[in-house]
Amino acid sequence: VQLQASGGGLVEAGGSLRLSCAASGRTFSSYWTGWFRQAPGKEREFVAAINWSGVRIYYAESVKGRFTISRDNAKNTVYLQMNSLKPEDTAVYYCAADPSASYDRTGQDYVYWGQGTQVTVSS
Repeated sequence: VQLQASGGGLVEAGGSLRLSCAASGRTFSSYWTGWFRQAPGKEREFVAAINWSGVRIYYAESVKGRFTISRDNAKNTVYLQMNSLKPEDTAVYYCAADPSASYDRTGQDYVYWGQGTQVTVSS
């Protein structure tokens, strides 16, 4: 599975962006898919995850109510809609795919990772 993240950019505080994670590989639709982010000088942190059917969804507390994760398995794509962006959301955002059946927010179970897309929120 190869993942390609896109949609990052520069936005003012309060603005919105939609990230996309396009995948190759027929088995992607059966995987958990997550978004993680890493700001300069900080550790990678969990943002959101969605299971293969879209029924199970989890968010970090810091983004709950502002971000929405979704997937379109017909297009092999997972999205992260980010609204009400804050300067502290500035980071490189990575999508990742986890072939295991269980939810993981540490990143350890995620085998496939995209290259990352930069999100910068100005104050």
